[in-house]
Amino acid sequence: MTRFSLPDFDLDAFVRATLAEDLGAGGDITSMATIPADARFGGVMDSRDAITVAGLPIAERFFQALEPGMEIEILVEEGAAVAAGSDLMRLAGNARAMLTAERSALNTVQHLSGIATMTRQYVDALAGTGATLLDTRKTIPGLRVLEKYATRMGGAKNHRMGLWDAAMIKDNHVAVAGSVEEAVRRAVDAGIADIIVEVDRVAQVEPALRAGATHLLLDNMDLDELRECVALVGGKVPTEASGGVRLDTIRDIGATGVTYVSVGRLTQSAPAADIGLDFALA
Repeated sequence: MTRFSLPDFDLDAFVRATLAEDLGAGGDITSMATIPADARFGGVMDSRDAITVAGLPIAERFFQALEPGMEIEILVEEGAAVAAGSDLMRLAGNARAMLTAERSALNTVQHLSGIATMTRQYVDALAGTGATLLDTRKTIPGLRVLEKYATRMGGAKNHRMGLWDAAMIKDNHVAVAGSVEEAVRRAVDAGIADIIVEVDRVAQVEPALRAGATHLLLDNMDLDELRECVALVGGKVPTEASGGVRLDTIRDIGATGVTYVSVGRLTQSAPAADIGLDFALA
């Protein structure tokens, strides 16, 4: 299997906090009341729809947190496209532990696989245009690293993990600074190496470049405007089309010559994948 890695993310802390939220002060009272402490279960996690898979190693950690010796076999690679009905993971171990961890594990895989699945659809629609799909910061608070991991599994490129890794000069920054050129000049003077500038009019392109922008975000422009901006930039810096991009429009947008197309709905609006866990006595 592909090596699973989430740099700078405390997965153990995430697992503990998620389980604690579900268990509360009383624990899994249903399982404790109905299932003998030494009962064993076998289970199979499977997908009811065709999906792109993300999050199985995280699900594994939920089960292992409650029974370190649980037997778990991950059956598919992260980022793999699987058909409806595909088995994703096999488990065998303590029944109480398995049932207690089930919802946290499934919620995580369903959410991340939903993001990866939608991302793959956009990547496939963009293929051949020369443009690359980017994700955004439109993520659920606390889940950004996981959600951006899921977009990577779907084939997108991560873009701006936070406010710290590149300047992003948007319309409100421009309004306070007085102009695009002045906002960019201040970022340059601050010694920032990567300066992304959002422009929503063609007339803003040349002032942004002249002041030192290193990346232009072309916001909510139509196809003709995108082509005009790409021509004006002439390859000096990367260009990124953004704003209201849909699956049925992304290919035409990518074909304008932009370097990137960013899509917020990948992490903001992806539906959960339909994944279940079916149990049998072990």
